[in-house]
Amino acid sequence: MKLIGVVLAVLVAFAQPARADEQRAWVKSIPDAKTWKAYSRTVGSDEFGKAVIDVKTNDIYFIDVNLFNIHADFVLGVLLKQPWTAQNIREYNKNYERVKPRFILCYLTHHLKVDKWTFSFWEGDKIGPDDVMRVKKRFTETFFQKDLPFRPDSPMQQKVAVEVKKRGLATITNDEIYNAAEFQAFHKGKAVGKLKIVPVGTPFESLTFDRHDIVLLQESYPDITPVAGIIATQFSTPLSHVNLRAGAWGIPNAGDKKAREKYGKLDGKVVYLEVTDTAITLREATAAEVKQLEDKIYSTKHVELPQADTTTPRLPMLTRIRAKDVLRYGTKTSNLGEIVTANLEGVRVPPGFGVPFFYYVQHIQQAGLDKKIDAMLADPKWKTDAAWRKATLETLRKAIVDAPVDPAALDVIYKRVRIKLGGKGVFVRSSSNSEDLPGFNGAGLYDTVGNVVGKKALGDALKTVWASLWNLRAVEERTAFGIDHKQAYMGVLVQVGVSATAAGVLVTKNLWDPGDDHSFTINSKWGLGERVVQGQKLPEQIIFDPTNDGTKIISRADDPVMLVFDEKGGIKEMPAPAGAGVILSEERAKKLSNMVEKFIPVFTHGQPLDVEWVLEGEDVWIVQARPYVGS
Repeated sequence: MKLIGVVLAVLVAFAQPARADEQRAWVKSIPDAKTWKAYSRTVGSDEFGKAVIDVKTNDIYFIDVNLFNIHADFVLGVLLKQPWTAQNIREYNKNYERVKPRFILCYLTHHLKVDKWTFSFWEGDKIGPDDVMRVKKRFTETFFQKDLPFRPDSPMQQKVAVEVKKRGLATITNDEIYNAAEFQAFHKGKAVGKLKIVPVGTPFESLTFDRHDIVLLQESYPDITPVAGIIATQFSTPLSHVNLRAGAWGIPNAGDKKAREKYGKLDGKVVYLEVTDTAITLREATAAEVKQLEDKIYSTKHVELPQADTTTPRLPMLTRIRAKDVLRYGTKTSNLGEIVTANLEGVRVPPGFGVPFFYYVQHIQQAGLDKKIDAMLADPKWKTDAAWRKATLETLRKAIVDAPVDPAALDVIYKRVRIKLGGKGVFVRSSSNSEDLPGFNGAGLYDTVGNVVGKKALGDALKTVWASLWNLRAVEERTAFGIDHKQAYMGVLVQVGVSATAAGVLVTKNLWDPGDDHSFTINSKWGLGERVVQGQKLPEQIIFDPTNDGTKIISRADDPVMLVFDEKGGIKEMPAPAGAGVILSEERAKKLSNMVEKFIPVFTHGQPLDVEWVLEGEDVWIVQARPYVGS
């Protein structure tokens, strides 16, 4: 059975059943809030408890979750008093099937952010409508909160929810709870800085922050330069670029839909910010708080870049690139090359080749921009004048794009596209030596140009990607991590474009439950994947447990439009498919997760992986893999 492996692993970890007085270990009713507090536990922003119903006797047991980590601890150790053998585990696992031989295993949750109560079941539980109704009846008889709605945790349970709703039982989805929350903590912590409220309507291009600002954003932005803390009145997913940035910087970051009303009077003042699982504290800072935290706030991190080799002009296919080639082709290309050359059965990566740092350096030198870059970095205003720095970088990027690509170089690169990639539309993707590193994610710092068709378009795309090494957000991020800009180089990954049905990001970590060691967080949207990480619309978010194929739904996508290939080249926007249902069915999530599991051993840094993927029909493709730096 599917559950045997995971339950066996968990039970082995608790090979000695909890020893406790049985009268304290469980009660037959929860008559009031005081009893609930004694038998429940708070994890993150949820207060939860557990119950077991004996289907033969109809007895109910509310378990002390501080004594019993999982239902099986209580059922086997206390109710059945059985040894924890493989056979007993198999019998216990049958209680997760549609027909329950002995027990119904339940959860009760107080969702603190929205002050709502629900009852639910493990997402892999195949419980049917009759048993759901039975549980509701027993809770009404024994639990002090009387109007508990059923909260389905998986696609299968959502079908059951439709049935019980017809019978008069209220239901609520995780998506509804997520959208109803006025608060969401993305990264906990404390900071002191100057509060800067960004006015509504401020264009993304005009955003300029000091490293020590605490910013209050009233719109969703695709990215942000380094700051000391973030509060947003619009928020979507932990995997947006802004939230990934905050995790990498180690700063407090939260969403609060009413933040402008609450904290507007503090604009321009030095404030103390603290983010916990359930609340924000924002007030004027005391002198003592400033002194206590200033060392941490003003300390500079330092990330060493791999020493670059700028002498190699070769354009190898991914099948000939390994991780060690990061010195010539950048981390994005070398990471994918390592996956491809591992030759793992069933792992699909679109064909592509690496354009080394050699061609970036050639372009900069032929345009005479190397001397201008040296002068820019040596100017005293580089460190002290943010407006000057921003304007100078804009001028530099324009010069890089305006300068002609060496004709011989473009001929060689375009010939590679025609012969090795069949002349198809390609993605021209950044692959610098200053991204996708342990300790420095750099997600979204640099540019990608999609569905590039033709020689001229290829030359323009190459220059766009080269110029993005000097994006303001990239420069500020590298500065925050103590990276030497003179040692940063831009390579390019040229890869066959996949006309995505849907796309997204998978992290080999449960971002919603730190205690879950084996589940993956997956975000997805219809069409190409840029909208997922921009964080401007809510994606579909699920938690998938590959050890038992369990799918827990966090939210459904709310973006009415999607990005697709334009037949003439480039990207266009069109309406998302109406009534298309879920993006990641359990089967698709399983296929994606199993593919990722195969190449996790390729990476030896020990961190969770951040994987970008696309779905073409029912085929899954991997287009990027890097260390996850989010906490």
